[in-house]
Amino acid sequence: MPLTPTGRTRLPRPGPSLASALAATLVAALLVLLPGSTSAQAAPVLLSQGRPATASSTEGAGTPASAAVDGDNGTRWSSRFADPQWIQVDLGATARLSQVVLRWETAHARAYRIELSENGTDWTTAYSTSAGPGGVQTLDITGTARHVRVYGTQRATAWGYSLWEFQVYGTTDTGPTLPGGGDLGPNVIVFDPATPGIQARLDQVFQQQESAQFGSGRYQFLFKPGTYHGLNAQIGFYTAISGLGLSPDDTTINGDVTVDAGWFNGNATQNFWRSAENLALNPVNGTDRWAVSQAAPFRRMHVKGGLNLAPNGYGWASGGYIADSRIDGQVGNYSQQQWYTRDSSIGGWSNGVWNQVFSGTQGAPAQGFPNPPYTTLDTTPISREKPFLYLDGNDYKVFVPAKRVDARGTSWGNGVAPQGSSVPLSQFYVVKPGASAATINQALAQGLHLLFTPGVYHVDRTIEVNRPGTVVLGLGLATVIPDNGVTAMKVGDVDGVRLAGFLIDAGPVNSPSLLEIGPAGTTTDHAADPTTVQDVFIRVGGAGPGRATVGMVVNNHDTIVDHTWIWRADHGDGVGWETNRSDYGFRVNGDDVLATGLFVEHFNKYDVQWNGERGRTIFFQNEKAYDAPDQAAIQNGSIKGYAAYQVADSVEVHEGWGLGSYCYYNVDPTIRQEHGFQAPVKPGVKFHDLLVVSLGGNGQYEHVINSTGAPTSGTSTVPSTLLSFP
Repeated sequence: MPLTPTGRTRLPRPGPSLASALAATLVAALLVLLPGSTSAQAAPVLLSQGRPATASSTEGAGTPASAAVDGDNGTRWSSRFADPQWIQVDLGATARLSQVVLRWETAHARAYRIELSENGTDWTTAYSTSAGPGGVQTLDITGTARHVRVYGTQRATAWGYSLWEFQVYGTTDTGPTLPGGGDLGPNVIVFDPATPGIQARLDQVFQQQESAQFGSGRYQFLFKPGTYHGLNAQIGFYTAISGLGLSPDDTTINGDVTVDAGWFNGNATQNFWRSAENLALNPVNGTDRWAVSQAAPFRRMHVKGGLNLAPNGYGWASGGYIADSRIDGQVGNYSQQQWYTRDSSIGGWSNGVWNQVFSGTQGAPAQGFPNPPYTTLDTTPISREKPFLYLDGNDYKVFVPAKRVDARGTSWGNGVAPQGSSVPLSQFYVVKPGASAATINQALAQGLHLLFTPGVYHVDRTIEVNRPGTVVLGLGLATVIPDNGVTAMKVGDVDGVRLAGFLIDAGPVNSPSLLEIGPAGTTTDHAADPTTVQDVFIRVGGAGPGRATVGMVVNNHDTIVDHTWIWRADHGDGVGWETNRSDYGFRVNGDDVLATGLFVEHFNKYDVQWNGERGRTIFFQNEKAYDAPDQAAIQNGSIKGYAAYQVADSVEVHEGWGLGSYCYYNVDPTIRQEHGFQAPVKPGVKFHDLLVVSLGGNGQYEHVINSTGAPTSGTSTVPSTLLSFP
């Protein structure tokens, strides 16, 4: 099926003007020469530019808070015409402050305060005046804080408060410098071809992890480049296996990397949270077995034979995801209910149950939905592969792949050097269990990237990723748990952040969200260098009590979410309609956001809410919450139930390919679900290859999308499908 990118209407954000950049440099330089300065102190620097800014109000969409910290004297923030009003900036880390520069527009403050806060809630006054003259005001202040606020109490004109620029100077030199690099800890297990007892070590970890679905063990196997013989690496929960070459073919296993379902009586529908990356395999019997379900990526793999995605005995399976891989032989899909394959090369594909989606995959079957259930796109409109750890000689580095447009086939092989850049491990803070959020944020403020080693991390404050180009990479399904109801991680309004390879697990105190990409209301264009979120998984309940209002929020424009499973648990510990309450799974407010491989399940209300313009989703898999106690519990006004995937009525342009929603209301099988999908009926809102299915007749859908599409019925688990909408 052809994919035509939609047009853009947002203009790129202007860069900082030369005058403002020179002014900032001169101010910083002059401060160094002030009497009393010593060479032992770091020179004050401009800390606020490009940082997340918020305000009590804005006059209009063209004067957002972010315009006052963008370094451009031609853009401004302005408020409503009322008192009081405020604007504040989050510096991203605690800093010693020395100066605030306010560049007022005509509409300035007569009375105002400069206030400081460590947490954004409790404020102290660093400066106040009731006779503000407007113009450019340079205010010397002292104090240590992360958040700085201008709080206006009296306007000088009939208009609101308006700032061309709000600049905060100081230094983040508030403690000893954290080192980059170092060892990877005991749960990163590194092999080379001469290592004795490799099979025994693989077996030992598998015996521990095979059925440890909600355990605390986390492991990463790393294979140095070379050839390994006679191995069968069975991969259990929270276990990742990777090669350390720059290409998958640098590390060859004459043997198998196996996932099967013996632990669950041949049922693979709970084979979650594991991964295989960057290896070449010569399977012993010619076909490797990878019988997984959600959150089990197969990336940058070269299988010199076939790949079987079903468990032994062809039991149930509910996967899955392949990207940037080459399978020389045939992929046997067999019992997999759904699967997404991106930017790969395969020798063939057999079978399929309900929803098999391909984009940019050489050798993919032709478009055939619903019979056979194949949705095939020639290319992927925008993609960028996941960062990965590799060895350059004896030095660890992280390769950061480049963005591709209209991608097809793998990013490696055929004698072509991989496109991207390498970052030495010395530029990463190697995070180990026991590290505090304060230490992690200090490392980020120093300019270090993050490499989470396998483990479980409790954080009592939000991890703030505010530097452009920051890489946050997890090994062995490293898991972050927010305490005290905080958001686990937030990304600033910056370019090129890469989040990859970790799990965020909700804590027992409700968090407003678990992961936020960008601040609310941003207008910044990130098309040239988008943030990517890859193999980042969200879980609410299952491992214990957990609560969150929404799982993942995407505010930044142009973000790419490439393979995520956002899951409100339907089994395990701490599970119940109100016990692990989470109303919304995935909310998109940014424009031009692309989701490739989107799995979102079991939320109390909407699983997906899409509010941004020009959004695109290639492959979506969903199950509605099993545990709704009755029809009234899910009633959405006059609508029976909340859609799995809702596009806001205000949206003009949106498109999706290969989307499925299933219901299994096992507490009350009489529940009726109005539809799986809800969207405005507009020429620019388009869907291709939709399905809804009732699993065994436990609940029913009355339509596929809005009031369109046939209802499901009976207990035969036969999908109701729709080729296109409208």
